[in-house]
Amino acid sequence: MNSYNEKVMDHFKNPRNVGSMDDADGIGEVGNISCGDIMRIYIKVDGEERIADIKFQTFGCGAAIATSSMVTEMAKGKTLDEALVMNNKDVATSLEGLPPVKMHCSNLAADALHAAIKNYREQKLGHKDMSDAAEAHTH
Repeated sequence: MNSYNEKVMDHFKNPRNVGSMDDADGIGEVGNISCGDIMRIYIKVDGEERIADIKFQTFGCGAAIATSSMVTEMAKGKTLDEALVMNNKDVATSLEGLPPVKMHCSNLAADALHAAIKNYREQKLGHKDMSDAAEAHTH
């Protein structure tokens, strides 16, 4: 773990927002078989479509844990649309850099967040409601 900077090590040793959420509004899970990292992000969304609470569970390397921790800190309090534009470079920059071989971890963290938001929106709108709205719009 010598190739990691202090900020990455801090988020690895003292991860923020760890845990699950029984009443989550959205859950996103992504995994990468090649490196063995699995990330799950839970979000609670308020009435203004802001991320009011966020938790994560990660099975993986130190960089995977650190990027999961950082993405939860970055997303908390943001609107869903603001959180959707966050990407792997934003996560890596907030951690003051990652070794090139670990950049895929920042992709996973951002992807898990985006998956949680997608899951929330799908549940909120419902697949049937979305098709009805599209059909009504075309007529």
